[in-house]
Amino acid sequence: MKQKRIRIDVQDKDGAKYDFKIEGNVTKEKVLKIFELMDLINIEEDQAPNLDSVGGKIWNVAENSFPTGRFTSSEVLEKYEDEYNEPIKLSVVSTYLARFASRNRVERTRTGREWSYQIIRIAQKHS
Repeated sequence: MKQKRIRIDVQDKDGAKYDFKIEGNVTKEKVLKIFELMDLINIEEDQAPNLDSVGGKIWNVAENSFPTGRFTSSEVLEKYEDEYNEPIKLSVVSTYLARFASRNRVERTRTGREWSYQIIRIAQKHS
């Protein structure tokens, strides 16, 4: 049986490069730990979304309009169009929210015929 190997190379906004490599018994839990570490490295970057990008604007709307409650892509679309005064397709909003869910930035739950989302907050542990 061939040994599994995953390599992830990333670069932060300051130009620092990070190389992650997992070899051998690669499990979903091990890969998720790498992604959690990557999120910790980019915490400062996530604090100020890039409002020049559609994804940054969608994240800004979700974070500011729905900081603790559940929301749908339709609600984000409505707030987005109100705040930025520009049209956007529901499919675009849904795609970005699905990406945020795959990056563990939002929790995604099926509610009837549509998905609902909630922003995931990382609680800081104090010793």
